[in-house]
Amino acid sequence: MYQKILVPVDGSGTSTRGLEEAIRLARLTQGRVRLFHVIDELSFALAMDAYSGYAGDWLKTLRENGTRLLQDAKAKALAGGIDAEVVLHDSFNGKVAELVAAEASNWPADLIVVGTHGRRGIGRMFLGSGAESILRTAPVPVLLVRSPGEAVAEEAPKVEARVSIPSAALSIE
Repeated sequence: MYQKILVPVDGSGTSTRGLEEAIRLARLTQGRVRLFHVIDELSFALAMDAYSGYAGDWLKTLRENGTRLLQDAKAKALAGGIDAEVVLHDSFNGKVAELVAAEASNWPADLIVVGTHGRRGIGRMFLGSGAESILRTAPVPVLLVRSPGEAVAEEAPKVEARVSIPSAALSIE
């Protein structure tokens, strides 16, 4: 069934949750995983901001961090009894979702497993949805894995507020 499972990893909690699910699935199918990390324009820009006082090579630092992240994920897979390969992609051409889709085609993967925040509404509009972009461009089936903490937050009671904006004032009712 799903023998070759591609798992994009970025070090986030949701990414880790996706990896854990991919490991469980690979154990069931006696498959293997390929861990895929992308250094893109956004990660480079964020590194420039985070290391603003740093005079070194930002790309080298991102590569080192990406390599460490992939090795940690590989160790987790191996500890779970699953064979894992790692791929670090660090060219700045293409969006992450397109690069994941290309990797899935080139390998070729049977499945992509992606951790997701499960954002909806305004949160998704402002923050975007990387998982949704991967889902839309993927050449193979995609398993979206929501972290348990996100599901609990979704079940929390919702507070409604109406906002009216009169001519020069903001009031919340």
